[in-house]
Amino acid sequence: MIKVGIIGAGSWGTTLAQVLTDNKIPEVTIYSLSEKDVSDINTLHRNMTYFPDYLLSENIKATSSFEEVVKDKDLLVLSVPTVAMRDVLSKVAPLINKKVILVNTAKGFDPSTRETMMNLIREVIPSEKYRGVVSLIGPSHAEEVIERDLTCICSVCRDEEVSREVAKTFSNNYLRVYTNTDEMGSEICAALKNAIAIASGILEGLGYGDNARAALCCRGIFEIARVVLVHGGHRETILGLTGLGDLVVTCYSFHSRNFCAGLEIGKDDDAKHFLETNTKTVEGLKTIQVAYDMAKEDGLELPIIDALYRIIYEGAKPSQLVDELMTRPLKAERIKGD
Repeated sequence: MIKVGIIGAGSWGTTLAQVLTDNKIPEVTIYSLSEKDVSDINTLHRNMTYFPDYLLSENIKATSSFEEVVKDKDLLVLSVPTVAMRDVLSKVAPLINKKVILVNTAKGFDPSTRETMMNLIREVIPSEKYRGVVSLIGPSHAEEVIERDLTCICSVCRDEEVSREVAKTFSNNYLRVYTNTDEMGSEICAALKNAIAIASGILEGLGYGDNARAALCCRGIFEIARVVLVHGGHRETILGLTGLGDLVVTCYSFHSRNFCAGLEIGKDDDAKHFLETNTKTVEGLKTIQVAYDMAKEDGLELPIIDALYRIIYEGAKPSQLVDELMTRPLKAERIKGD
């Protein structure tokens, strides 16, 4: 009979709250900055911002108090954008009053240090305050999970016992959670696929078809693999749920903010208007910068990431860079050295 707190009442945080109540977890508290969202969830049992037509369980309680969502919890889900994670963790740390399992759902890097989310959590939260740190990631759109559509994801943690505990907590007949101990490989895959999804949207916006996007996904997984392997991740992770699985679902879905961002950039054949008007969290935009810097430091050749960097940060035209990528010198297909 565990007590669960969820920080973040966005689409995924709300969906995971519903999953847990489906799994007969009797006490699920969800935190939101918005007093309106808190009121809607508590009185209407709806998140009107993200799922206005979906009736939530009455066992989900919303709050705008960090202390209430954190105190006495056995499991604490961190469902906030990567850019907000460090600040949230600094507020959460002094409020934890019992050993808790910390579950991250963000896919990306800390923008100031380029750390993975799990390493960031361990940096900010004292080790005596948690039993384990887990990332719950994989090919999943909240819009489908809340409809109880079939989904498989991973509970990633170097401590396999903790990983299994989280997997059992969230698994049911529509959400199957596998375990994975490759933290570095899984988190790099989950972050970099957002950048490749922006490229996929750009191709769609430029009017290219299935052949082009299939080629992009294939070459994209090669670039992800280079980063994973040089940082000590496992080769099998690249072809698993947090690797290929997450890449496919993000590159081919209009549920994906990263894909939709790329779509708008591709339609304009320019990123300027999108960057000036966008109000949504698009994790891939910052990931492009981080991946570009990592590649330079590691001496890796990542042509797709390089092209994305030029589009987003240097104002290059997407159509021009597609031509450049297609006319690069011909090479053998290898993960390393091509």
